[in-house]
Amino acid sequence: MTQLPPTLPSPLPLLDTDVLRTFVAIAECGSFTRAARQVFRTPSALSMQIKRLEETLGHTLFVREARQVRLTPEGETLLGYGRRLLKLNEEAVTQFLTPSVAGRLGFGSTDDVGTRILPGVLAQFARSHPAVQVDVVVGTSRDMLARLDAGELDLILMTAGNPGQEIRGEIVHSEPLVWAGREGGLAVQRSPLPVALAQHGCAWRGMALEALDRAGLSYRIAYSCEHCAGQEAAMLADLAVAPFPLSLVRPPLRRIASGLLPPLGEYQLAMVRRPGADSACETLAGHVMAVFREL
Repeated sequence: MTQLPPTLPSPLPLLDTDVLRTFVAIAECGSFTRAARQVFRTPSALSMQIKRLEETLGHTLFVREARQVRLTPEGETLLGYGRRLLKLNEEAVTQFLTPSVAGRLGFGSTDDVGTRILPGVLAQFARSHPAVQVDVVVGTSRDMLARLDAGELDLILMTAGNPGQEIRGEIVHSEPLVWAGREGGLAVQRSPLPVALAQHGCAWRGMALEALDRAGLSYRIAYSCEHCAGQEAAMLADLAVAPFPLSLVRPPLRRIASGLLPPLGEYQLAMVRRPGADSACETLAGHVMAVFREL
């Protein structure tokens, strides 16, 4: 009688590094949407990755709630392993790959977009150019343009269409500029209308004043500030309404219903490179454009 060879056990599945990176990003962000911006993919693509990971491990990893997701006990266990595996992978690659580009890169951004794109852009750039130091400056479009021309910055993101400002760079993002105020607030009902605006020379300010004057509405400039955080503070306190990019209007702020105030038009961002910028600058510019394509 012929004896059959023993059956070998099936090999255990291997965890894909890319899927682990997605899993860790979702766990740390608490949201598929925010994690998608960080890893430069769509939320649906992330959902498919997590579904396959859960099928591979035979456990549910996330509890999906209305506005967020949270880890199951099995997900918490995997998070510890995932972070260690990703760190080990990074150490192994760093051991064998010597960075080919080193030096410094100056990157400027207006404050209204800095918090939205900088984390993902800088993380992506650090993986491709770990030896390049990135100096980040947040300021007004006019100041950053002057610093770029002086050679202090290599790449900037600025608001396009500021009064008296020459057309520079390429438009990388466009969205509606809308009137916003506090949910349930009374500022929009006051007369004259209290408005919170950026400083002189900002496109938002010019667009808002032109729209109000054209409509013949009575208004007063209640607050004027250099950064959009000041406008947001005035709206949160229900002391004024303000022109704001639609994507920045988040609860407890709300977009004021159309018809109550005159339309404002489109808000645009331009990306400007310093002439003669090197390949590292071009790579960073590519990451910036990729983030905006996902918004």
